[in-house]
Amino acid sequence: MGSLCLLLSLTLLSFSAMAMAESNGDPGLVMNFYKDSCPQAEDIIKEQVKLLYKRHKNTAFSWLRNIFHDCAVQSCDASLLLDSTRRSLSEKETDRSFGLRNFRYLDTIKEAVERECPEVVSCADILVLSGRDGIVALGGPYIPLKTGRRDGRRPRSDVVEQYLPDHNESISAVLDKFGAMGIDTPGVVALLGAHSVGRTHCVKLVHRLYPEVDPELNPSHVEHMLHKCPDPIPDPKAVQYVRNDRGTPMKLDNNYYRNILDNKGLLIVDHQLANDARTKPYVKKMAKSQDYFFKEFSRAIAILTENNPLTGSMGEIRKVCTVANKHHHHQSHVEEVEEVVELP
Repeated sequence: MGSLCLLLSLTLLSFSAMAMAESNGDPGLVMNFYKDSCPQAEDIIKEQVKLLYKRHKNTAFSWLRNIFHDCAVQSCDASLLLDSTRRSLSEKETDRSFGLRNFRYLDTIKEAVERECPEVVSCADILVLSGRDGIVALGGPYIPLKTGRRDGRRPRSDVVEQYLPDHNESISAVLDKFGAMGIDTPGVVALLGAHSVGRTHCVKLVHRLYPEVDPELNPSHVEHMLHKCPDPIPDPKAVQYVRNDRGTPMKLDNNYYRNILDNKGLLIVDHQLANDARTKPYVKKMAKSQDYFFKEFSRAIAILTENNPLTGSMGEIRKVCTVANKHHHHQSHVEEVEEVVELP
């Protein structure tokens, strides 16, 4: 019996070695990864995004925010989409994911892709491409992005705090965290331009209003903020928020940079961005030129979406984005071994 076990584990090891070799020969991320396996994939995603956006305008903010919340945490592997299980807490339920919503629309897109090509297109690629198409829906640039990501099997909730910059962190911490992914200072300044759309919940703002108003805030803006956030301790479930950019709240544009130079940044990080010597020159440049903002934003999104992806034989192609495949069918030992190999 012992020798049989040994033989089995040796066979598994050789399988996982083959898997490794295969992944060494894998092309990684490439443009139009699905051109043979599912040529319609990118068009289906684009079509779904358009349909859903027509019905629910705020879905586009969610798709864009998903890229940041998934890719900035160790790997762009759709771990963000996994629901909690008995053994693991979902990333969606961590404090840092406060306000993230509209996940069900990603399921809608995934279902449409599955109807055309079952078990071919990863949730990670759907998350990234829907974000890209969401950017276009908001009037932002079209960004050519590579595909070929595979899905992680476990949420990364235990490290979310470590990797995701917080809105109250110093600019140094924010620059460091993005820098670790290969995104330079103008790239960080451009990514924060995503605050040109959407809204910020009062929970994130009240410390700048109560007990005293932050003297750095533009007084004309304070009145509006106090009107929108009348309670020093807002109910997190209440729909109390301030639009990030009152001028063009539904457009991804460079208005954000003009606002923060005018001390109308809602979050500490917005304010610091306009005042820190390392970032201010880029803020001024982006306030002047939408083209420059779009160019840097596109470059930064491309780098962010290529952060440490699972490719080749790593990870899996989830059937359903909220659940790892092993919950659907008994997973083979080979995959279990490979799961060990996958860890950094």
